[in-house]
Amino acid sequence: MIGIVGVVVVLVMVFGGYMAAGGSLGIILAALPYELAMIGGAAVGAFLIANEKSVIRRTMGDIGKVFRGVHWKPQDYRDLLCLLFELIRLARSNAVALEQHIENPADSAIFARYPKILKDHEAVELICDTLRAASMNYDDPHQVEEVLEKRMEANLHHAMHTSHSLQTVADALPALGIIAAVLGVIKTMGSIDQPPEILGRMIGGALVGTFLGVFLSYGFVGPFSKRLASIAQEDAHFYQLIREVLVANLYAHPTNICIEVGRQNTPHAVRPSFGDLEEALRNLRQDAA
Repeated sequence: MIGIVGVVVVLVMVFGGYMAAGGSLGIILAALPYELAMIGGAAVGAFLIANEKSVIRRTMGDIGKVFRGVHWKPQDYRDLLCLLFELIRLARSNAVALEQHIENPADSAIFARYPKILKDHEAVELICDTLRAASMNYDDPHQVEEVLEKRMEANLHHAMHTSHSLQTVADALPALGIIAAVLGVIKTMGSIDQPPEILGRMIGGALVGTFLGVFLSYGFVGPFSKRLASIAQEDAHFYQLIREVLVANLYAHPTNICIEVGRQNTPHAVRPSFGDLEEALRNLRQDAA
């Protein structure tokens, strides 16, 4: 929602201020289709040249995140802690029973209680791979922590591709706007014998190219890139929480301490309160009884 508000504010303040100062939208609207075709078309073409199909598809899908916000909400962090609590408790009481859950999470009754987490392949694989490694005696906390850290760094780098690709377009847009403006000046120079009022409109139309390139870059594409980078970094905390809890488990801390370590390392904005989490865990214990 806040993204939509931002778009409206940008449009209203820029064009509203222009009109309030006595400017006419006529020249801009007349030149806009042609300038937008040149600048937007060149930007899309450059984007296609610079990126692979996977990045292009990911970028198209990620644009909506600017308006939807982060994927993982506070409720999801609480659910994740509950899921990890159940799995760790089962691993310590009956390691054989745990195997069916980590080998076939899609058929697991435990994972089924948390459908949003189950749909995220990376989160599920991260949990299952780490618990599986622990069951195979690959349980050196320092080594596991290093492996998980490298894995999450790679995932974050991959998630940032969308932001980087959009930032490249944002950086190119002002230059593409200048190209469109130069072409407009060339067109104007070909009509140098026309009356001043006609030449004035043609020059004004040419300058729309410069305006549009800078406006799209700093008003929309650049902020979109920054927002997607911020979302990727915020969502990365979800996977870092998995690392914190499972590494604490390898140190053989009590199950409740492992979960509290994860809760304490969760950013404040999405961190479940101690009482809220304790109530959720109490309900799990009662259901298991």
